[in-house]
Amino acid sequence: MNKGRRGQARSAAQGSINWPGTLLGGRPQRREDLLYQLRSRTPHELWLVIVDASASTRRHQALTDAKGLLAQLFDDAYRQRARMALLTASGQSPKWQVQGLKAAKGLNHWLEGLGAGGGTPLLAALNEAGQWLAARRTRYPAEQQRLLVITDGRLKDVAGLPPLDCPGLLVDIERGPIRLGRARQLATELQIDYRHIDNL
Repeated sequence: MNKGRRGQARSAAQGSINWPGTLLGGRPQRREDLLYQLRSRTPHELWLVIVDASASTRRHQALTDAKGLLAQLFDDAYRQRARMALLTASGQSPKWQVQGLKAAKGLNHWLEGLGAGGGTPLLAALNEAGQWLAARRTRYPAEQQRLLVITDGRLKDVAGLPPLDCPGLLVDIERGPIRLGRARQLATELQIDYRHIDNL
């Protein structure tokens, strides 16, 4: 039965039967002809996204452009079956939208209703995220954590923030003729990469 194959297919020793792979080799005649699904050894990924939706992000359509980036991110997370954590920073205090759940298409409905307004509790959001990530690492030590921070960086002070001990990227959405440029400094404090949204 294996004569028509270009090479012996890899298979696990037990588990769920890989019917497409099995039948490509012909109708199975005995137990040894069955191929089993290989269990993925890749650790699960967690994508933590922190979105600055304060009033200043309404300027020059900054948040509107960020929503386009988020829509693509949510789609990628859904396709890759990554887990998502989503924390918004606006108003008086940060708010969790999702905490460690598998990415779902329902996130796009939340995104459509996302608006900017209120203060900038971004520093509180970053501190809360750091505590949450540390606790989750203890619970899921094999999980690969990724961080994305979307902000215009318009904060009074960004010094003294502890790094989140997680690889990440800060996307700067500050627009306009006068830019404070604090988002780059924030990325340095957090020890994560920096990109302006216009350069993505």
